[in-house]
Amino acid sequence: MNEQKTYILGIESSCDDTSAAVLCNDKVLSNVVASQKIHELYGGVVPELASRAHQQNIVPVVDQAIRQAGITKEDLNAIAFTQGPGLMGSLLVGTSFAKSLSLALDIPLIDVNHMQAHILAHFISEEGFDTPEFPFLAMTISGGHTQIVKVNDYFDMQVIGETIDDAVGEAFDKSAKLFGLPYPGGPLIDKYAKLGNPKAFEFPKPKVGDLNFSFSGLKTSVLYFVQKKVRENPDFVEENLNDICASLQYTIIGILIDKLKKASKQTGIKSIAIGGGVSANSGIRKALKDGEQKFGWKTFVPKFEYTTDNAAMIGIVGYLKYIKQEFTDMSVIAKARAKF
Repeated sequence: MNEQKTYILGIESSCDDTSAAVLCNDKVLSNVVASQKIHELYGGVVPELASRAHQQNIVPVVDQAIRQAGITKEDLNAIAFTQGPGLMGSLLVGTSFAKSLSLALDIPLIDVNHMQAHILAHFISEEGFDTPEFPFLAMTISGGHTQIVKVNDYFDMQVIGETIDDAVGEAFDKSAKLFGLPYPGGPLIDKYAKLGNPKAFEFPKPKVGDLNFSFSGLKTSVLYFVQKKVRENPDFVEENLNDICASLQYTIIGILIDKLKKASKQTGIKSIAIGGGVSANSGIRKALKDGEQKFGWKTFVPKFEYTTDNAAMIGIVGYLKYIKQEFTDMSVIAKARAKF
């Protein structure tokens, strides 16, 4: 890679986290994330409130990232930002700020696809973490996305499977809400699942063709299951929370691993990388590691802070594009439904 020192400012504002990071080449110097607590009151992200919070957070977050990196804004070589996909109001804040700062500093502007960034986070240079070799399969699992991607090169990616309805993170969070757990419920399901019996209750696995996913039917069956059991015993959820969480998590992990097995078999690729917020789930990480023994996979899981939405992953894509001199101009706009 480039031996010259290249400083990239990455800006991420696709959902409800405002983040800024500074990278020197492929190394992270700072990665600042401001989370928005207000959404907990509503049990999910409220787009209008998210964009207002981004407006409040973006200047202090960027300032902090530059200070923590030990450089000045004049040292920056380029600014990379999330163009999409994401919430339109949130994306607009990051896009507008990045364009303005790029103009003010007279340095290149680099647009980044959020989903590509989750995958390319694996190429951040981090001690103790290997980078996958091409080609590899990437499974991106988050609150808004569930995809299996064949990665041939940094910017040669092909989506070979995706959800036809809800994302896996949404299935975790919506189910958690049915169990009376606060938002975001996914991490809590993971916590209680460790204490429960994964085979205590059986939930159906959706029958979806080829490498695609579906989670809406699973959510519905969880709803009916809870309603039926609570009618029989009002304290059912409270008394069986660990087992319910363990059983649901076991089912979801089974769905994900089954599709990965199929994708690996179809493509002949045994290098598997995961990314996105749900890849922080301990059960998924363990199942992936088990796959190394069972299926001969070589697996890659990024450092925890690079799995959820963060600007370091935007910065690494910015650096990879900077090397190729792939810049954008001031006509660039945010795209809520950006494709690869």
